[in-house]
Amino acid sequence: MTPNPGAPPGLVWATRGRIWGFRFLLDAGLSDPLRAYEAAFFGMADDFDTCRQSGQHTALRFTDPELRRDTAGRLIPHEFVLLGPLSTEVSTVDRGKELVWPLVASAYSLVWDLEHAPTTEDLVFSAL
Repeated sequence: MTPNPGAPPGLVWATRGRIWGFRFLLDAGLSDPLRAYEAAFFGMADDFDTCRQSGQHTALRFTDPELRRDTAGRLIPHEFVLLGPLSTEVSTVDRGKELVWPLVASAYSLVWDLEHAPTTEDLVFSAL
């Protein structure tokens, strides 16, 4: 994944769009975000809204706050592995939505309806 200089630091973010399937949109600069994702979410049920702090990361999953659905009618989940300082600030789903969603909401609104999976260059982040 090509680094996006405007991306919030310390976020691995996986989700899907209206048409495109599950993808990592942010990789926190990791060469293998799947490894961090699998470690963070290991043993967690597929509940839509869940949060677990563990060691140096926090696993956070929540339903799209705007209740967007894909073409199959499924609610879209957003899954994050939080690294660094943000991981210690998020211990509940509500706190995660409060702190994390504003970091990615505008970028996601630009790509969720694309007919193809977004590239790093498609993601535009607003400064908060």
